[in-house]
Amino acid sequence: MSSSAIDETQTRLKRTVGPFELTLYGLGSMLGSGIYALVGKAAGIVGNAVWLSFLAALCAALLTALSYASLGSRYPRAAGAAFVTERAFGWPLLSFTVGLALVCSGMTSVATQSRVFATNLAALAGWQTTPVEILALGFLLIMAGIVFRGIRESMWVNVVCTLVEVSGLLIVIAVGFSYWGSVDYFKTPAETADASTILLILQGSILTFFAFIGFEDTYNVAEEVKNPETTIPIALVSAMLLATLLYIAVAVSAVSVVPHQELAKAPAPLAAVMQKAAPAFPAAILVAITMFAVANTALVNYVTASRMLYGMSNQGLLPTVIGRVHRTRQTPHIAILILFALLAPLMLSAGITELASATVLLLLFAFAVVNASLFVLKRRPEEPKGRFEIPAFVPAIGFVLCLVLIAVRVFTGNFVAPLIASGLIAGILAIYFVTARNQTTTPPA
Repeated sequence: MSSSAIDETQTRLKRTVGPFELTLYGLGSMLGSGIYALVGKAAGIVGNAVWLSFLAALCAALLTALSYASLGSRYPRAAGAAFVTERAFGWPLLSFTVGLALVCSGMTSVATQSRVFATNLAALAGWQTTPVEILALGFLLIMAGIVFRGIRESMWVNVVCTLVEVSGLLIVIAVGFSYWGSVDYFKTPAETADASTILLILQGSILTFFAFIGFEDTYNVAEEVKNPETTIPIALVSAMLLATLLYIAVAVSAVSVVPHQELAKAPAPLAAVMQKAAPAFPAAILVAITMFAVANTALVNYVTASRMLYGMSNQGLLPTVIGRVHRTRQTPHIAILILFALLAPLMLSAGITELASATVLLLLFAFAVVNASLFVLKRRPEEPKGRFEIPAFVPAIGFVLCLVLIAVRVFTGNFVAPLIASGLIAGILAIYFVTARNQTTTPPA
């Protein structure tokens, strides 16, 4: 084998991910630990009709998901969002901002989940005297080791965690199934079924929309997927539909067992459901399932963030050293190490929850730009078509919807999250002018 062939092998990621693994990867990223709290908050707004909010949220999230699926069939690359932004608009600053916005989102998620995991582990194992920070740091080391080991190993850990997550939700559905039909599933806090009911459902859908965030992670491992042009669209849409079925069934079970007024006040809504419907069920099992969900979310976000840095390096938006691939493991080891070096102090910092909330705004910003990019690219006759094409109005509506959600988040809550988001964007811009402008951007091909 020639030295050039060896070099080529060493600089490529390894394609080992099939449709089954990628579907569970996307499903695990969406399920996470959010559904365990979201259903209660949504029920407080929508009442027994909370399942309709999940259905409405699917319609909203599916617009952007279809855009990601189409782009995945056209341009299956790591850091795909940054790549298609550069291809559509030719503005490296915008591509850089979109890419690092997604990296920031992943990092804050991993840092937050590490502390949640450590807290639950301490409670479950009776390690109250062990500092949570030590346990969280150990968790980060294990995550980094799995991600470094290889994409196949990461995917199989994800498969196990996702199956445990799904099992936990199926248990909730099973214990609540005998209660189905005991309430009016169209009843809302509104006194009459009129325009106010529709408004409540839409308000609830804005909240439940965030239960679907995570679908975008399937695109960022595109260079490690077999036949990505067809696998990505199939896996992404399948994961969203499976998540929706689980969400709706969980929502129906929850409001059937516990009145929506009580569900909204419960600190752990699904635990309240289990306590009433199956009081003999060991609480420790629910804690363990939650830990699997937390670990899965952290793992998926660690993988995604490392591939974003790798892809941005290959595009010339970050120093080339970040894009190096390990000789034997065929993983972006430099990106993985850099993330660990950033995650450790971030995990120790205060205000992670507020930071994570702010990065939701950055995610919506990235979604808006991705939708706009696909709309622009579809209007260029010379652009290659993918195996999964959608009408141009889909990304157009998705773009508008993302802007609406940003406006709702900014103007209906406190200004802490928008201020932090603005600060993050300012930091991203500063990093760009220090590093990226000195790089030679690789022309999109």
